This record gives sequence, structure tokens and C-alpha cells, in this order.
Amino acid sequence: MKTPGVLESTRPVVDGAEHVQIDRSRVQALCREWAQNPVPIPPWDDSVHFSDGGPATANYVLLLDALNFSFWPDPGQPRWTIDYQGRTLGGYLALAASLKRGIEEGLPLLDANWLARVTPEHLLHVFRGEGRIPMLERRVANAREAGQVLKSRYGGSFARAIESCQGSAVRLVELLEREFSSFCDVATWKGRTVRILKRAQITPVDLYGTFGGAGLGHFSDLEALTAFADYKIPQVLRALGILEYGPSLAERVDRMDLLEPGSPEEVEIRAAMVWAVEWIRQGLQAEGLSRRAFELDWFLWNLGQEPLPEQKPYHRTRTWFY
Repeated sequence: MKTPGVLESTRPVVDGAEHVQIDRSRVQALCREWAQNPVPIPPWDDSVHFSDGGPATANYVLLLDALNFSFWPDPGQPRWTIDYQGRTLGGYLALAASLKRGIEEGLPLLDANWLARVTPEHLLHVFRGEGRIPMLERRVANAREAGQVLKSRYGGSFARAIESCQGSAVRLVELLEREFSSFCDVATWKGRTVRILKRAQITPVDLYGTFGGAGLGHFSDLEALTAFADYKIPQVLRALGILEYGPSLAERVDRMDLLEPGSPEEVEIRAAMVWAVEWIRQGLQAEGLSRRAFELDWFLWNLGQEPLPEQKPYHRTRTWFY
């Protein structure tokens, strides 16, 4: 089966890592436990996501995932939140609901021509709430790129890009990496190219979720994708005893020091997250429970929305890739 190359390029990082290790015995123990109490597959949350069942929804998902990164506040700053339909939301859920709210208010957020010229003032209004969403200028740049590429290559419609991939999630990941620079999440570790592609991989999965696996959300090869290497799931895996950081890295993460994007420590954390989830998937399968990597990602992400016992801070890296 064709893959996006994420497992293949991250495996040497895991095998040669100096700062991060995966406790395979802990993986096996949790797989036995989770097979007895089957890991649930969280449903898609329509309450915070826009959907009209058609091409406009495809444009929404592209914009959502172009902007889906870096929600944690700088030291001393308040966490960015919004109030939507009686709920106070933060992070990714606030992003999804902000865009939905803007569409409901009549803003042309899904129009490629408008996106190609979007301003910081436009997005400040879209993301209004308590605090301020981080990396606003980068979000403006990503939104403009999305609009410009849609306008110049796909007649303003992401649905056309999806249809050109003929039901292949892998081909859609490759298209995003190739044609949208903001999705090209590729690092270098000890001279090796490491493909991680967090937001490129999450896009077909979000299409699958919002379209219920039909139409523009139908893909025949979602099992070829990996988990989506971010900052939240490594925190969960560390709390579960699966990821282990070396003393120096553990101190830096626990002090909430910034790790540079593309640094050996940061690449090792993300590669280890991908392979920890892959080994969980394989372990559950050996126990008779079939789960795809993205379903385990959803489960672990939801698990981390409330503090876990033994939970430590997540690693801080300011980047537009996650």
C-alpha cells in the first residue's frame, strides 16, 4: 500500500533517538487493558464545525486545517478562548467554532478571492474572544495562501482538488504538501529528511469526519495515515508511561522552555509520538481490536482534554506545523 512516507522516515529517528524513548512493555500492557475495555472512537463534533454537505464545507475544512496550530499562550498571557452558543471554548475547538461563527454571521470566509486578500483585522474579528490567538500574522499568511492556491489552480473550490485525488487520502496529503507550502511539515534530523505532515494528514481525516465518510469525505486508504504529531498527544503518552524523556529534555519541557522547531529534541518527540501510536495500533490488533491510527489519535486527544494522573507540561515549540 502506498503511504505518505511518515512511518518510513520517522523510524530511523525513533531507532537512533538520544532524548526520547518508547516503553514497549508499557504499550503492551495498555493494549491488553484497552482491548478488554475497547477504545471508543469519538464522534465528529458537529456543534463546533460548519457543514452544509457540499463544496463550501470542503473549503471550510481546508481553512480550518491551514490554521490549526499553536494555541498555547506565551508566559503571563491569558489563554485564548471564545464564547459560542453558551460554551467557553479554547484551542482547536475555539478555532473551529470561530470559523463557523464567522460564516453564520455572513463573512465570506469560504470565498477564495476574499481569503487571498484577508487582513489581520479580518482575522482578529473572526477570532474575537478573551485573550488573543497566537501567531496571528502566520495565520493570515496561511489563509491567504489557501485562497491564492484555490483561486489559481482549482477555480476557488477545494472540492476539485479532493476529486482530483480519486478517493485517495495519501494522494491528497501529497497534493497539500506539494501545492500549499504551509502544509509542508518536513524536518531534518542528523542529515535525514523526516516527513511528519501533521496538518496535511489531518485534512482528509477531517473531511471523512465532517462528510461521514461519504462523497467528498470518502477515502479508500485512510489506514495508510499515521497519528498527527502535535504537542498534546506526547503529553498524554508521557503521562501514560509510554514516552520517556531523558533528564535534560524532561527538565526543559517541565520548565516550559521553548524547544526550537526542527531541533533534534523536538523531532524526536514527534517521531516517537507517531511510532508509539503505531505500536498501540499493532498491539490492539494483536489483541483482536481493530483501530486505525487516526481513531487512536482522536481517542488520545480527547483523553488529554482533562488532566491525567502524572501529567506534566506539554513541550513548547512555536511553529505553524502543529
